[in-house]
Amino acid sequence: MKTQRWGRWGLYAFLLAAAAFFLAPLYVMLATSLKSMDEIRHGAGLLAWPAAPSLAAWREAWSGACTGLACEGIAGGFWNSVAITLPSTVIPVLVGALNGYALSFWRPRGAQWLFGVLMVGAFIPVQVMIYPLVKGLAGLGLYSSLPGLVLVHLVFSMPVMTLLFRNYYASLPQELFKAARVDGGGFWRIFLQLMLPMSTPMLVVAAIMQITGVWNDYILGLVFAGREQLPMTVQLNNIINTTTGERLYNLNMAATLLTAAVPLAVYLLSGRWFVRGIAAGALKG
Repeated sequence: MKTQRWGRWGLYAFLLAAAAFFLAPLYVMLATSLKSMDEIRHGAGLLAWPAAPSLAAWREAWSGACTGLACEGIAGGFWNSVAITLPSTVIPVLVGALNGYALSFWRPRGAQWLFGVLMVGAFIPVQVMIYPLVKGLAGLGLYSSLPGLVLVHLVFSMPVMTLLFRNYYASLPQELFKAARVDGGGFWRIFLQLMLPMSTPMLVVAAIMQITGVWNDYILGLVFAGREQLPMTVQLNNIINTTTGERLYNLNMAATLLTAAVPLAVYLLSGRWFVRGIAAGALKG
């Protein structure tokens, strides 16, 4: 019992140290964003809490910071990111679920080859495919457009989405599928009425992965979005890496936290479902 007690205290100490290690940068960013520039220049240090916390830097980052020629803050980039993320999450998740269902239960001719090609695609760097995609989308008239960017996210998400759902469906009892076939269920009826409702944990896992991946993306948004619908990450880069004027550290930290707010909220609100989905077979093969 004494050994178990010391082991438990050691585990708690390790977890607390790990939490402090990862939360320290977040605390520094939050504290800096609430300080004035005078306090940052003459303050006690990075870890010092602001003497007079203020949200002025947050308001400036949201609606007044210069992201290029326009000084309208990152509010426009936020709504651009929302417009990009919603279809780039819903469509890949549904298509990935359909692919995983077909490869797990129906197994058409060449299914193993198709699955192998998709897995190879997961290891191809994004940078290698940028130029061919630019040429292809330009030929289709989709370059620098929202549908073109959504299509690019769909292409690059297919390997992972298919792998997740294929492994999840492969862990389900085959008897369920056979019973549905005996009852006269076809491809779409079984998928929509049986498999998809059973996939809630996996749908949440896939949605979390896709939302965070698309929202945090920089290179694809920069190349394919066009000037009028640049995502929040591109506008954040324009704010932080500006070479004109004074370096406003409080504004930079506030803009960074605003950009990271959506992925953080998604993980905090859906963490329980994420763990449940993984435990239900997300990483089983």
